[in-house]
Amino acid sequence: MTTGRQWVATDFGGPEVLQLRDVDVPRPGPGEVTIGIGASGMNPADYKHFAAGQDRSLLPLSVGYEAAGVITSIGPGAEIATGGGASGDEVIAFQILGSYASAITVPASDVFAKPRTLSFAQAANLLLAGTTAAELVATAGLREGDTVLLHGAAGAVGMSVLQQARLIGVRVIGTASQENFSVVEYFGGFPVTYGDGLADRVRRAAPQGIAAVLDTVGSDEAVSTSLDLVEDRRRFVTLTAFGRAAQDGFIAIGASNPASGPFRARARARIVALAAEGKLEVPLAGTFAFEDAQAAVATLAGPHPSGKLALMGPQDA
Repeated sequence: MTTGRQWVATDFGGPEVLQLRDVDVPRPGPGEVTIGIGASGMNPADYKHFAAGQDRSLLPLSVGYEAAGVITSIGPGAEIATGGGASGDEVIAFQILGSYASAITVPASDVFAKPRTLSFAQAANLLLAGTTAAELVATAGLREGDTVLLHGAAGAVGMSVLQQARLIGVRVIGTASQENFSVVEYFGGFPVTYGDGLADRVRRAAPQGIAAVLDTVGSDEAVSTSLDLVEDRRRFVTLTAFGRAAQDGFIAIGASNPASGPFRARARARIVALAAEGKLEVPLAGTFAFEDAQAAVATLAGPHPSGKLALMGPQDA
């Protein structure tokens, strides 16, 4: 067993509840590997994990669900998901818990060879957004020639949807703020602004109609506009509007859908392969030194430029 450092939530609340602690990093057992973390991916799920109002008996909480780094030790019989695996290999780990750390021991089945096309910061942010986007695309049944509406096109999941949809010949109309139009256009989408008249703007952009809707926003405007535009509610899929989905008969994916976890686990290898082939990019908005996790989470929870944030491992800070 070795000693490392890890950020943990010692209370429920905002970034101020995060504390940096010395922790024991267990040696890998059968089917496990230990990874020295080069970067931890950052997602809204991180701060929601320690949001106020939860059971205090759960504390302290580890934070972070995905990371990229280097294998430092490999347990008996362990083989990573993409095959092989040895000390010194650069890898991605997802879905794990506790990636805001200097090192972590995880099941080898959750570890994948890192594409050389991606930096540690990019690779650490590939799989949560990428597998979520893949589930949206698959659940909505997107196929070549479709024209679809994507709410939140300049967000992390939205940008991955744009890229994955383009690969199968789907035209995407994406809602975004005016300052993020160039992001949507870069990834092949046609941007439209939020606000009054959204449905009319979408109709002008898609005079032949909308085949499906993918929603990463969940606002009343997004839901109401979508219900007005799409005929088949089985092709309207949301990440966030769980109550409206149950009420209005469209599909919600995520924690409330038992199919989501297994789907995303299966999708990981394909997303890694697409990135390795240069077919998936991971735009970055910024990186933070390991010691600055509180500031990093505050930035994550607030307005920030389009793109992912990464908490760098202490060896790269």
